[in-house]
Amino acid sequence: MNKLFFLALLLALCSATGFSQKFGYLNSAALLAEVPEVKQADANLKAFQTQLMKKGQEMAKELQERAASLERKKEQGTISPRDYQAQMAKLQEEEEAIGKYEQDVYARLAKKREEEYRPILDRVNKAMEEVARENGFLLVFDSSTQVVVYAEESLDLTPLVKAKLGIK
Repeated sequence: MNKLFFLALLLALCSATGFSQKFGYLNSAALLAEVPEVKQADANLKAFQTQLMKKGQEMAKELQERAASLERKKEQGTISPRDYQAQMAKLQEEEEAIGKYEQDVYARLAKKREEEYRPILDRVNKAMEEVARENGFLLVFDSSTQVVVYAEESLDLTPLVKAKLGIK
C-alpha cells in the first residue's frame, strides 16, 4: 500500500512538472562499508564491548563460585540455616546487580556506538547532500532500503559520493 501511494505521488510529481526533475539513487550501506573510518569505529566498539563483557563475565563467575561454595557448606552441614538464608539473599542481590550491569552495558554500548559513528554518518550525509545539489538532483533514493524497485545504473550517485569522500 505504501509503495503504491509512493509510486502514485512520484508519478503525479513527474507529470505535473513535465519530467524535468533529476532523480538518483545510491547504496548507503555499501558506501559506508567502504569508508575507512567505519572499520576503525567497528574496532573501537568491539574493543569496548569486549572490555565490558569481560568484567560482566568475571562478576558472573565470581557469583557462581560463591554460590557453589555456599551449597557445599550447606551439604556438609557447616553453615546454619539462618546464615545460609542470609548469604543466599546477598547472592540474589549480587545477581540483580549483575542484571543491572548488563543493562548498563547495553546503554554504554549504544552511547559509544553513537559517539563513534555520528561524525562518520554526518560526513557521509553531507557529502551525499552536496553531490545531489551540485548535480541538480531533486530526489535521491537509498537502494539499500529495498524501496527502489528498479533504477538505471546511470542514476547511481555512489561513485560521485565516494569521490567526494576521497574513497577509491
